[in-house]
Amino acid sequence: MKVVSRIVGLVDYEFCLEKMKERVQSLDPAGVDEFWTVEHTSVYTLGKRSKTSSVPLLSHSIPIVRSDRGGQVTYHGKGQLVLYTILNFRRLELGPKEFVIMLEKAVIDYLESFGIPSYGRRDFPGVYVENKKVASIGLRISNGFSYHGLSVNVDMDLEPFEAIDPCGIEGMEVTQLSSLGIKSKIETVSCKVRENLYANIYRGQKMTEIEAIGFCE
Repeated sequence: MKVVSRIVGLVDYEFCLEKMKERVQSLDPAGVDEFWTVEHTSVYTLGKRSKTSSVPLLSHSIPIVRSDRGGQVTYHGKGQLVLYTILNFRRLELGPKEFVIMLEKAVIDYLESFGIPSYGRRDFPGVYVENKKVASIGLRISNGFSYHGLSVNVDMDLEPFEAIDPCGIEGMEVTQLSSLGIKSKIETVSCKVRENLYANIYRGQKMTEIEAIGFCE
């Protein structure tokens, strides 16, 4: 099984969203799955169920973007890993709920390797440590392909989260890996989380990861 690991780096959210849509539209059923390691410049994104009023006026110095992913409001910024998962759900015989659990487990297993207990939630998908959210999930399935994916707070300014109810959870606090004692670079976190994901998605198949830099043409 071949997959592409694409290291994109710091990029504007709307530009990246358009690139994801273009990629999904260009894929054929035999195409390889892609995992994009991304950071975003500061932005609030609204999922399909979110209202613009989810972000108070005092926060409007940070752009607010309507997204086509599932879920509600969240924040992205430098120092947060965003792992986009562009997968052929039909070929993999995956369902959205099953894949959400796989995404959660990939982060849970990563945290467990540092001795940090964490858990997912079926009512509000994501990963939590001591009732604080460290990772969020939002997906879109289009024509049998998934896109969007997972965000993990690595080492970032958490203050913008204070202006919102992350993922629609009133009063929910957030945390990050650096606050939990994990001092790893985003690329390192992405690598470990991807390894965990591969083990669950591809179920023991022999893997070949093809590395790429930047967006596909």
